[in-house]
Amino acid sequence: MRLLDWIVLLGTLGFIVIYGVWKTRGSKDIEGYLKGDNSMKWWTIGLSIMATQASAITFLSTPGQAYEDGMRFVQFYFGLPIAMVIISVTVIPIFYRLKVYTAYEYLESRFDLKTRSLAAFLFLVQRGLAAGITIYAPAIILSTILGWNLTATNLIIGTLVIVYTVSGGTKAVSVTQKQQMAVMMGGMLVAGFMVVRYLPEDVSFGDAVAVAGKMGKMNVVDFSFDWNDRYNFWSGLTGGLFLSLSYFGTDQSQVARYLGGSSVAESRLGLLFNGLLKIPMQFMILFIGVMVFVFYQFNQPPLFFNEAAKNKVYATEYAPELEALESQHTQLFNQKQEAVKGLVSALRTDDEAAIDAAQAKVQTITDASKEIRTDVKALISKATPDAETKDTDYVFISFVMKYLPAGLVGLLLAVIFSAAMSSTASELNALASTTVVDIYKRSVNQNDNAFHYLKASKIFTAAWGLLAIIFATYASLLDNLIQAVNIIGSIFYGTILGIFLVAFYFKYIKGNAVFMAALVAEAIVLYCHFYTDIAFLWFNVIGCVAVIVFGLIFQVLLNQRKREKQAA
Repeated sequence: MRLLDWIVLLGTLGFIVIYGVWKTRGSKDIEGYLKGDNSMKWWTIGLSIMATQASAITFLSTPGQAYEDGMRFVQFYFGLPIAMVIISVTVIPIFYRLKVYTAYEYLESRFDLKTRSLAAFLFLVQRGLAAGITIYAPAIILSTILGWNLTATNLIIGTLVIVYTVSGGTKAVSVTQKQQMAVMMGGMLVAGFMVVRYLPEDVSFGDAVAVAGKMGKMNVVDFSFDWNDRYNFWSGLTGGLFLSLSYFGTDQSQVARYLGGSSVAESRLGLLFNGLLKIPMQFMILFIGVMVFVFYQFNQPPLFFNEAAKNKVYATEYAPELEALESQHTQLFNQKQEAVKGLVSALRTDDEAAIDAAQAKVQTITDASKEIRTDVKALISKATPDAETKDTDYVFISFVMKYLPAGLVGLLLAVIFSAAMSSTASELNALASTTVVDIYKRSVNQNDNAFHYLKASKIFTAAWGLLAIIFATYASLLDNLIQAVNIIGSIFYGTILGIFLVAFYFKYIKGNAVFMAALVAEAIVLYCHFYTDIAFLWFNVIGCVAVIVFGLIFQVLLNQRKREKQAA
């Protein structure tokens, strides 16, 4: 890192923290602290919702996901716009009419305290784990790339977030997220422009897109149906719809963003704004990853993108084997570079026979390169058993550090830190809100004054922040990071959504039946996760449907038992 990069990075982060503390100082009660005095406009709500979703994992993992697997991950979001409309029409008016602080308050008025507490508990477990990952994800990668101490990096990210979130609560989260979104989107647009600019002079943008398409990276929509396929049109539309309904309709980290709106109309507009822009935003980030892939067809990529893990092998007895693989990798790249140039020429002449021949040649070399990378990963595991051999999360940051000029490196690091801070701040605020309102104030200490609950909210915010830092410090990577967060969410979201859908639409089902149904549904989802190959997006559907079906069954049985008792 050069001096200019440090100035850009520290200046950006310092401004966001100081602005957040100054702009939102002076909350006198939990109304202001947890709901921002209901003063948020729709554009603040919309940007805050997007920033809460756009964690550092989005900007680190998504380009790497596209580099490895193409554009098909965008299908994950196909159900989101529909969910925004449903929530705007049905959920928001109910929450506003009841004047709730958290989504789970409604469940007690509809069912009972134990159902409210169960939903709150499932949220706390899920979001508590996710908060640790949102800190750990950028920390592990930044510490590896920059040579920073991992624990220190966790502490820096976590402490920055705790400072302004404890100070200003919900309003501080929403206000700072406007600046963070500006930094994030501006930085990614600059990165995308630079990737295209760094392509060879004789390779146009159109050539780059055509090459990406022929190499299988422009696979935006896949209509084939497969239960075990994580990303296709049907899993994205159906599983993504259920996941989005649960995330935006029942997850307090998102509900808090629009509960702070000045009116029902402002909250609705904020959600619809997110529904309109989320897919284009994800498309852009994935497309940048595809352009990085094309860039590396003309510029030799690292044999393994986590250079630090690879370099450890050179200090072991396996160094000669790694050197041999490096040599093979270079030879194959030289062949591939010529083959890709041949593919570009064929595409320009629109000669189908030449295109097919060039495409087949490129694919043969690509397959051979993948085999070498597989051998490298096996060698790294053998030499350093604790090393992480999934390197897609390092693709984008590796490109940034190696190729972008001074200043832009600092800006892209600011993007990653800002994303980590924005999503973590929302999570800590939501965890504190749920802990205070649904657990502490409801079941532990019901009759204290407003100042006490304000103080408790700040203490729980700090406590969850410290727990997230501790979890981040001792966590380990789970495959691709963006998948890890979505998998954790999918394990719990379906059950929570099922409880809320029963509350909204199945008046026949009462508290005891839905409580038992939720326990059964969560057990089924956990079984599917640990013992089947079902793609995780379907967990949201399975959990939700199980709550409704078993809720109906248990209610019938309970009613029958009640009638038998009365008859006796």
